Amino acid sequence: MRQSKILDKRPRSLVAYYKEKSSFAEQYRKIRTNIEFSKAGGGLKAIMVTSSGSNEGKSTTAANLAVVMAQQGRKVLLIDADMRTPSMHYTFHLPNRDGLTTLLTKNSRFEDIAQQSGIGNLSILTSGPVPPNPADLLSSTEMAGFVNRFRNLFDVIIIDSPPILDVADAQVLANLCDGTLLVVRSGSTEVDDARKAAECLSEAKARILGVVLNDLKVTKKERKGRSYRAG
Repeated sequence: MRQSKILDKRPRSLVAYYKEKSSFAEQYRKIRTNIEFSKAGGGLKAIMVTSSGSNEGKSTTAANLAVVMAQQGRKVLLIDADMRTPSMHYTFHLPNRDGLTTLLTKNSRFEDIAQQSGIGNLSILTSGPVPPNPADLLSSTEMAGFVNRFRNLFDVIIIDSPPILDVADAQVLANLCDGTLLVVRSGSTEVDDARKAAECLSEAKARILGVVLNDLKVTKKERKGRSYRAG
């Protein structure tokens, strides 16, 4: 398993790791706690993170959520399933020559392409090369089979999916997961788009765990517990 150079680079987006005592990191831990509380209705092992559109913070949320779960000592796999605009290899400073696409097309083995994040207990499966048919690959029996296999290898699987209103990929992935987080950006995401995204997830019979409100501007007095919400 290849090793990330993340410890040498300090990407700003991973506040849960590099600024572990910050209020932002605490909000990701609150999201983690809310997800744990939602287990009352059944186990949650595979969690998808999506948004209505681009630039709403879903990939940052997925990465930091994976970090705080790994910090609990759980064995976590973070999968970059946003094959059209992948980002996890940038976040963790990893090569992306092989990944989910080459795994699904049987051009590589998981044991050969899974990569160490540089953070204890956290492994990364990057997207791999951009394929011509992402939705077909994600809806394949191979994808379902690998997710089931990963359930036996890891305690938690976090899947970063494409925005749900842009393409059908997220609806396909939702059926493979135990729960979904919808990320919206304060002051940017249109209310109608957020509503449509929730409707699309419901149509896909996804279990919506909650909404993460990203980039909420608050006063210092209001800051406690209000920057991010889930559940």
